[in-house]
Formats: sequence, structure tokens, C-alpha cells
Amino acid sequence: MRFTNSPDTAVPAPTDAKFVMDSKFTKECGLEPRVVFRNLTTPQLYEMALAHEPGTHITSTGALATLSGEKTGRSPKDKRVVRDPETEKDLWWGPYSPNYVMDDRTFLTNRERAIDYLNTLDRVYVVDAFVNWDPESRLKVRVITSRAYHALFMSNMLIKPTAEELKDFGEPDFVIYNAGAFPANKYTQFMTSQTSIDLSLKHKEMVILGTMYAGEMKKGVFTLMHYLMPMQGKLSLHSGCNVGAKNDVTMFFGLSGTGKTTLSADPKRPLIGDDEHVWSDKGVFNIEGGCYAKCIGLKATTEPEIWNAIKFGTVLENVDYNPVTREVDYESERLTENTRASYPIEFMNNARIPCVGPHPKNVILLACDAFGALPPVSRLTMEQAMYHFISGYTAKVAGTEMGVTEPSATFSACFGSAFLMLHPYKYATMLAEKMKAHGTTAWLINTGWTGGKYGVGKRISLKHTRAIIDAIHSGELDKAEYVTTPIFGLQVPKAISGVPAEILSPENVWPSKDEFAQCLNNLGHMFIKNFEHFNDGEQFVGKEMAARILTGGPKPMAKEDVEKKGFSAFKKQ
Repeated sequence: MRFTNSPDTAVPAPTDAKFVMDSKFTKECGLEPRVVFRNLTTPQLYEMALAHEPGTHITSTGALATLSGEKTGRSPKDKRVVRDPETEKDLWWGPYSPNYVMDDRTFLTNRERAIDYLNTLDRVYVVDAFVNWDPESRLKVRVITSRAYHALFMSNMLIKPTAEELKDFGEPDFVIYNAGAFPANKYTQFMTSQTSIDLSLKHKEMVILGTMYAGEMKKGVFTLMHYLMPMQGKLSLHSGCNVGAKNDVTMFFGLSGTGKTTLSADPKRPLIGDDEHVWSDKGVFNIEGGCYAKCIGLKATTEPEIWNAIKFGTVLENVDYNPVTREVDYESERLTENTRASYPIEFMNNARIPCVGPHPKNVILLACDAFGALPPVSRLTMEQAMYHFISGYTAKVAGTEMGVTEPSATFSACFGSAFLMLHPYKYATMLAEKMKAHGTTAWLINTGWTGGKYGVGKRISLKHTRAIIDAIHSGELDKAEYVTTPIFGLQVPKAISGVPAEILSPENVWPSKDEFAQCLNNLGHMFIKNFEHFNDGEQFVGKEMAARILTGGPKPMAKEDVEKKGFSAFKKQ
């Protein structure tokens, strides 16, 4: 890298733009950047962000704190997928699909709007990097953006090329045009706002307008992998992943607030990745080169690995901090509850590099059940594993709205509905096939409430959840004695080292078994109702497999029967 020196500073010299101007993508879209900065180092990106992006500062630990503007989270309803003849038969469309339709002409219109904006800028940043740690699955991604913060974010989240790999990078496999500082035209066909995140499998491009939230780039790449990998017989998964001393891999599935990031960051087990993985015929591998952790409520005592990773090179999005000391207030929700930290995976002290592992021995499905109806741990049959994987259940606690006292159930197919390209039945079937082939056991763990629903009971302690996971890893639960729960038919161990036996069957610690029965039965009805969203799954996996998946679900009783007879109504089952 050449430098232009002055008495006070060293500013990176612009990159020779030949590498980008020679690209077929550039020629087709009309990109003509005035000045290009390619794959700048972390210090250089710090300096550029601090110089050109208001609201950017260095925190007391050396992390770069920045603002994403009006949008402080993803905009899933503004995501569009181009429907084209080559891929439309494989994709999941319809009222419950996350794939909102766009035609090719509108995509090109939005791309031109993004390119016109990028061409007006004094400078653009380019990040050329890789996805997928498995060399046979590796793809080249090019990110073109207006903000140094975005470039640093994607430099963290993708797999960095060596100097030699960058020199020989050549044509990318996929390009992201991030013009998020410029709005979409809301009167353009298929638009619902001034935000639009558009993916074209045909053009192998993504366009971002009207949002500067960096997570859209990360999840855009993940969405692409949710199409490309299954088409190659490799299962893409929204999961954390770690590995034990015996080379035993565990995958963790869970929605926000269930503990996926916390529980996969186990100091006793090296981390393969915190969020995005692929299960291939050779084993598992991380898609990304970094981690993207929520940091609301972050504490050094409960999540030391993440706490220690927030240092020079880390991007902190939308956090609040003391303007004098620059110490971050991780409890503050002043800007957003969705505060985030992005850092290279090697910032985790126990990261496994390269981020690959053998076939999983265990898969753990996490649910923060605020109804307090599910047991702390259950062993799942193959059919139950498919059903609960498709359900992607958790429950949010009651909000602050007057009169709202009940928790609310949340379902996200495959624990990542917003990123799915194929029907959930397809991913679940692939999961079952791989579990069967490699002897993998599935577990459902409730990290939510015990002794009653939210407002009555209390949150299951992290200490007890860790003890449960330790018992899974040690093999203790392989030898345990089990009982079967009503309604859901789950297999629950009678005893676990370090866990009070009475909490393992939740009805034992509820104030009223009859109230527990009604709550459990109602939850079963919620699962059944949610599963109606997937009635079109037969066309993707066949009638026999679709019927088999349904057998893994709960069997709730008539609500009036349980309201009348309480817990004794379950004797019929």
C-alpha cells in the first residue's frame, strides 16, 4: 500500500481502479468511481471513518463506535428477490415466505439508482473477500460501499484474503452495491418504502438502498448461501457451533434472546462460529470470518469471551457511551435495543481456526419459553427434531403496553425465516438425513421461565442451563432415565448433575398444576396454528415426508376439556 504523507497524518493513496473497471459486473452496471480504496487495513479504515463519518468515535477499549442512521435493524419486509425462470421453481414463494417478489426490470432500475449515487461520491470503498471456510465451497464476494464503517464491518465478517489471494482475486462470484445512504424511489414498482434490499440470483448481485444498517450485507450473503449451498447438497444453517476435546461438534439453533451466542461461546469448547454454518458431506464449516454479537446488557462476568473481543478492530453499532471517558453503557437502549458488535472470529480467545469441524454429535434447539411450559431439556426423536426445527419457537415477554400481561409466542422457520430461500420442509429434510447418516442427537432446551409464566415464575438460571449442556457433552444424558411429557410427547431426563430434579418436569414447580395444564395445552395449539403456514411443503419433499414431519408435533386437546378437568385431563393421553 502506498501512502501520501503530510506532517500530521498518513492518508492511504487511492487504489488503481483497474481491478474493478475490468470486471464484467462493472461494465454491465456502469460503475465509474472517482476514487477507489480497496481492502484498507483496520487503522486506515478507522482514520477514514473518523475523518468523513459524523458520529464515529473510538471507545475506551479501542473499538470503533458508529451510527447506522435511521435504520438500527434489518428491514425484512423491504427485502426483494428477483423471480426468474431459472430459479423460481426451487424457491419458496407465497404469503408466508420471506421472499417478496421483484421482477428483473425493477431490479435493474434500483441497481442503476444505486450506481448513479455511487458514481457521484468523492470515494468508494471496496472489500474483496471470501465466504465459506471449506476450500471446495469458497466463493469470492465483492462489496462496494460509500462508508468506511461498512468496509470495516465486512472486512470483519468475511474471510480476509492473503496478499497473494487478493492479487489473484480476479472476478468475484457475487457483488453487493451498498448505496444505503441514498433512498429507493418508493413509487417504483414493488417498493413499499424508501428502503429496498434486492437480490438477483441471475445477476449474482445485491443492491441496498435506504438503509445504512450493516447487518443487511451480512444477512444478504447468508440468504445467498441458503440457496447456493442446498443446491449442492450442503445444508446451510442459522446456528452457533463449537467443538469439544474429543472433536465432538455441537450446533446451537435459537432466535434472539435464547442464548445461542452465549452458550456457543463456551470457554471449554473452541468456537467454530457464532451464527452461520454449512453441514456438508465432510462435516461443518463456518460461512463467515467474524462474529456479530448483540451487546445490550453485555457483562464481563456472564459473557467474558465476547466482552474481551471488543477492542481495536471491533465495530460497535449504535451504542451509548460516556462522551468524556468513552466507556460504553451496554445497558442503554437510548439509540436502540439492537446494539451490536462486529469483530473477526480470531478475537475470540478460543476460536478454532480454520473454522471447520467434523459432523455434529449433537444439535441443540434453544427456546426462551416465557410461558414456562416447556421442560429445561428434552431429547427429541427425528420427527420431533424436524418439527421443532421448522417451528423455530421462542416467546417474548409481555411488553410495556397498558393491559398487556401475557407473553407472546414467536415462530421463525428454521430459526431464521427471514433468510430462507427454499421451503422450510426442504431444510428440515436435509437436517434429518444428515442426522441419521452421522448418528446425531437432537435436544430441545428451554432457557426461559420455570415455576410459572413470565410475571409468576423466574428465568431458568444460566448456571443450570450450562450444567444441562455439560451433561449432554459428557454423555451423562445418553444413559439417563426418561419420562414422557403430555401434549408434546417430549423425553425428559429424571435427573441431571448440578440441576435441581424438581425443575426438570415443569408441572412440579408451578403453583397450580391445573394452570400449567391449560398453559401447555394452549401452547400446543399455537404450534399447530403456526404449522398451517407450511401446508404447501408436500410439493417440495413429497407426501410421505410431509406426513412424517407432522407426526413430530404436539397433540393438544380441546381447550374446554383442559379448562374443565385441569391436569387430570392429560390422563387420556
